[in-house]
Amino acid sequence: MAALLVGAVLLSASSLPASAHRTSTGGPTSGIAIPSLTHGQMAVIADYRNRILDVASRQQNTDLTFRRLQNYGNIQYSYCLWGLVPGSLRDEDSPFNECSHAYLSAAQALLVYMRKMDGQKEGVDALISDIDADMVRNHASFVMCQFSGEAFNTADVISPRWRDVPFHAPSLATFAALAIIAAVALRALRGAPRSNRRNGPATPA
Repeated sequence: MAALLVGAVLLSASSLPASAHRTSTGGPTSGIAIPSLTHGQMAVIADYRNRILDVASRQQNTDLTFRRLQNYGNIQYSYCLWGLVPGSLRDEDSPFNECSHAYLSAAQALLVYMRKMDGQKEGVDALISDIDADMVRNHASFVMCQFSGEAFNTADVISPRWRDVPFHAPSLATFAALAIIAAVALRALRGAPRSNRRNGPATPA
């Protein structure tokens, strides 16, 4: 049943128009522009995302721009299934690669914006220094992909390209595995009450 449900979702998604992976948040159309990252830069920012969010969580004096960048990054991260689908970061053919660009670009934009804010300046500068060193070491700025030149905006949420999932082996395998796990768990839950009823209460001697 779970496998059939996942299959139905994927088939329904495959019928959506190509533009369906970009949706408006319903907020102001003049959102905050967010520069994209190259493919190589994205891989480096992914390694530092938790540190960026940690510094952001300790920022006491925030403003609207800070909160919108932070919120957009969190929304994009959840839309991208928390980066759990294999190939999301490094495989540009992954249906989850564009939304990965979006949440990681938001993380970098948040870090750059914090450089202009009061508070956490030492932590922000140290983090930027570490990231810059890794960028140079990994020649990150030279690795490009189809989404490297795409700018993002806090008024637009980028969803995975669901219709492409059936044609991307790692993504399809991930959802197939989840369907199997769900089916096994459902069978276990259904089987437990029957076992209890079969055993029944002990008969008095």
